[in-house]
Amino acid sequence: MEIQTPILITFIGYLALMMAIGYWAYRKTDTFDDYILGGRQMGPTVTALSVGASDMSGWLLLGLPGAVYLGGLGEAWIGFGLIFGAWLNWLFVAKRLRIYTQFADNALTLPDFFENRFHDDKGILKVVAAATILLFFTFYTSSGMVGGAILFEKVFGLDYTLALIVGSIVIVSYTFVGGFFAVSWTDFFQGCIMLVALLIVPIAIFSQPESQQNFEAMDPSMLTFISDNTTAIGLISLLAWGLGYFGQPHILSRFMAIGSADDIPVSRRIAMSWMVLSLIGALATGIAGAVYFTGTPIENPETVFIHLVDAAFNPWIGGLLIAAILSAIMSTIDSQLLVCSSVITEDFYRKWVKPDATSKELMLIGRFGVVAIAIIAVIIAFNPESSVLGLVSYAWAGFGAAFGPVVILALFWQQYSRNGAVATILVGALTVVIWKQLSGGIFDLYEIVPGFIFATLAGVIASKLSPPKSKTTEAFAQFEKSL
Repeated sequence: MEIQTPILITFIGYLALMMAIGYWAYRKTDTFDDYILGGRQMGPTVTALSVGASDMSGWLLLGLPGAVYLGGLGEAWIGFGLIFGAWLNWLFVAKRLRIYTQFADNALTLPDFFENRFHDDKGILKVVAAATILLFFTFYTSSGMVGGAILFEKVFGLDYTLALIVGSIVIVSYTFVGGFFAVSWTDFFQGCIMLVALLIVPIAIFSQPESQQNFEAMDPSMLTFISDNTTAIGLISLLAWGLGYFGQPHILSRFMAIGSADDIPVSRRIAMSWMVLSLIGALATGIAGAVYFTGTPIENPETVFIHLVDAAFNPWIGGLLIAAILSAIMSTIDSQLLVCSSVITEDFYRKWVKPDATSKELMLIGRFGVVAIAIIAVIIAFNPESSVLGLVSYAWAGFGAAFGPVVILALFWQQYSRNGAVATILVGALTVVIWKQLSGGIFDLYEIVPGFIFATLAGVIASKLSPPKSKTTEAFAQFEKSL
């Protein structure tokens, strides 16, 4: 793609806007609660789009359109699974988690909530949960930084290392200064840009006469959801992506931060409408690429969105639309960095180092936690071919299997115990890691499925063998009455 001054100007303008939001958020951030959860004052619209943007990442503009460009609408099943999983998460988890985290001594992080929910005086559960979050998110963040660097490299011709450093500095800067307010509001604007981009690009391509002719001549198998190559294991694996929602800390933290549990139905409708329209746009973009580039295949399928933008729009509009890809990547990385920061401060520093730390001190530690995690992620990302980044392919499954069952059981089952929660996290994470190393037959099933099942069974069995404390069950009963 040829570099043009208008693209460069709009791109820089977009990055400047993100930094400005970060500074504005800094002025509104007075306490540690503000930095971690925005003081639990986020409105339903910002919460909804923040959930969507932090969830979808570059996969929505790069991965999914590229897969559809190559394989047709048969790749859409992962989208169906995600929509169903996200809807269930909003419907059953959001309200209970918002109320219970505040009920449980105003817990600011998932590990903090688990400790308070189960009255774990020894802190074992918090350490296990926090360590799992930091491990998975460090690699997850590193992968996103690689994606951002590749975007800078492809669009602007920058050296990969320089592109990695520039992109990382921008993301870290506004997360560092603004905390949750900055992350949520930048995610809101990024979600808007992503949605507009995914709708306008395929419309522009399909409106061209030659595209309409090519569409009529397209292989019909590209437009079917079930093909000869579709298998039961493959279909279940794609749909099972929806299970991951129940355990994603950067998504669950949005539920914890919404201003009122009464706002959740409105927020859910906005979030699901955004998600459905965005996924339709991503599928349409992939088909548009297959139509437009008939006979002239693209070397890297995941750049189909960028090529379509270059083909259909003037450079000023093109710069904004390409910024949508960076938006998708940035909106996930900033959320992950903030979760890691909150875990370092709340679950390690305040728990084990200085329990009486002031709010200002905790904010300072949190900000330096953002920098520390980012530096580690950048070091890993310096080699984009590093085998370490292979772990990211199942980070979604790791979180889904390790934390999904814990969250569900903790919110709905009175007899769930601390030992049951520890067993759930460990079995879920280990199952995902081990299952990923196996192949063939049943082992081709997406690792989140056995991970989720085995983790749930482990939690139930361990809770039966080691029942919860009486004060834990009594607190749960009080929580149920407050609903």
